[in-house]
Amino acid sequence: MSAAPDAVRDAEVVTFGCRLNAAGSQAIREQHSADLAGTVVFNTCAVTAEAVRQARQSIRKTRRERPQARIVVTGCAAQIDPDAFAAMDEVDVVVGNARPARAFASEGPRVRVLDIMEHGTPPPRISGLAGRSRAYVAIQNGCDHRCTFCVIPYGRGNSRSAPVESVIEQTRTLVGGGCREVVLTGVDLTSWGADLDGAPMLGDLVGRLLEEVPDLPRLRLSSIDAAEIDETLMALLAAESRLMPHLHLSLQSGDDLILKRMKRRHSRADALGLIAAARAARPGIAFGADFIAGFPTETEAAFENTLAFVTEAGLSYLHVFPFSPRPGAPAARMPQHPTELVHARARRLRAAGEAALGRHLDRQVGSRISALVEAPGRARAEDFTEISFVGEAPAGSLITGAVAGHDGARAHLEAWGSA
Repeated sequence: MSAAPDAVRDAEVVTFGCRLNAAGSQAIREQHSADLAGTVVFNTCAVTAEAVRQARQSIRKTRRERPQARIVVTGCAAQIDPDAFAAMDEVDVVVGNARPARAFASEGPRVRVLDIMEHGTPPPRISGLAGRSRAYVAIQNGCDHRCTFCVIPYGRGNSRSAPVESVIEQTRTLVGGGCREVVLTGVDLTSWGADLDGAPMLGDLVGRLLEEVPDLPRLRLSSIDAAEIDETLMALLAAESRLMPHLHLSLQSGDDLILKRMKRRHSRADALGLIAAARAARPGIAFGADFIAGFPTETEAAFENTLAFVTEAGLSYLHVFPFSPRPGAPAARMPQHPTELVHARARRLRAAGEAALGRHLDRQVGSRISALVEAPGRARAEDFTEISFVGEAPAGSLITGAVAGHDGARAHLEAWGSA
């Protein structure tokens, strides 16, 4: 689970949630532009109740501000609960994630939602992102696993992989358009290839990409499952400098009993072993992780195990989600903690994340780093450290310099030059 409930307005598509949704929104713009005149599309997220609430709030606000606009709702929340959005007076059309060619056309039924398990959702395909220094390429969609807290399989269907040739072609196009970093993304990234001929693994795809797109300066992986990382991928992590030294792990808890009740496929020891192996292969690699605070039946001792894991594993970046019971997910039927306790634990875990980031930034001081400029005065290092710098450098350029200090959130370069 790697989604966040923040919304980003871009053109006529409002995107909520994960990086895969961001890629999906771009695909909507490219593939359905002929049907989007006068339309605002809301690409929703269903990971948390808060994400759904924010989408509904944004829909109502847009209707007040743009009474003549045609409002279409799509994405995971629309797929899972189309009736809830169809019941909103502000909404004109509800489109599911399994989209036919004219899904956004003005003519047709008001609710256009197909059986996701029957039709599935192939990874969204994009051709370009003008002016972007970083782009997301969706290589996989859906999920074959059934974690007890998650409803995303019911929004995206079972796992489906993009063919190798398609991923390579998209990456070449993006690099040709000026993109300096490609991020491979998906719901369950390490399951890529299982449904393709020969069942290739993620490491096979990464190796082909690095070999066949030699002009790509930086390749990054989005969130991966701690239960599996293949030997080829680990070897590439050790040997390929263009594969960024940063892994974001979908952990969710640091307690074995809670992991079992979540129906996760890894144990605490498995996660620590993976981190140790990756760190041995690529010294200096940084790790982020997703955690859920306040899962049903989580005792104080179990929560303390998660807090301790942050330090023991040497994590640098945390995404913390207060547990949100999702209708249809087994965890919603488990005994629930009071909301106040859930949010209090989330605050404590976020504080642990801030301390972890501070320790990571302390280690950066005095080191020389390469960073990709994202915006004026802001860049991103290879290990995903956010960088601030003084001076002018165009977005998409690579700069190098020594880290002079930090403010608890970003490392600072006082003197730098072009890479």
